[in-house]
Amino acid sequence: MIPTSYPDAQEIARLSARMLLEIQAVHFNADEPFTLASGLLSPTYIDCRKLISYPRIRSTLMDFLTVTVMRNAGFEAFDNIAGGETAGIPFAALVAERMALPMTYVRKKPKGYGRNARIEGAMSEGERVLLVEDLTTDGGSKLSFVDAIRDTGARCAHTAVIFYYGIFPETEKTLGDHGVNLHYLCTWWDVLAEARSQGSFDKATLDGVESFLNDPRAWQAARN
Repeated sequence: MIPTSYPDAQEIARLSARMLLEIQAVHFNADEPFTLASGLLSPTYIDCRKLISYPRIRSTLMDFLTVTVMRNAGFEAFDNIAGGETAGIPFAALVAERMALPMTYVRKKPKGYGRNARIEGAMSEGERVLLVEDLTTDGGSKLSFVDAIRDTGARCAHTAVIFYYGIFPETEKTLGDHGVNLHYLCTWWDVLAEARSQGSFDKATLDGVESFLNDPRAWQAARN
């Protein structure tokens, strides 16, 4: 079923943050920071993959993501929904179901045998493709997926994620320079506000996280 009427963007952000906190997908630890894939340290970590195990929350967030994309990009803006390997695949399937569109997925690299394909499923030249992922930090990882889609002759000018870090100012420019618009449900700022409202973590932890969010590069430089 295609959702058409849901809360405004601000309320969607608050509710999305609340749901991520409820299932303990959000982790804060300023004293013993997490090591990110980049090798840099962070007092924050989020595991959006956990959402697939919570049907009510999963369904609500996918409704939110679908209506957000349609509101921002248009109700007839896409012909194909592509998920990025691996975390984006289940969410792309759920969005495709709601939008009544074909679903495909994009490998991180060619599989190395058979057709040596990066695109799995049927994608045609000229199709307008929405790339769906779980989250984005600085936007860089999305570009390889977008290029693989465009290599088929299809068009990809939009990506949608559940969670956007929202703390690196270059992210939307990086995507925009590549001709890609970003759509998302909530950011670290939304999660921090909801965590303070609920008292999900102690004040010292939340203050430490806020210090990181205000200047993440300086925070990391001081600890690496």
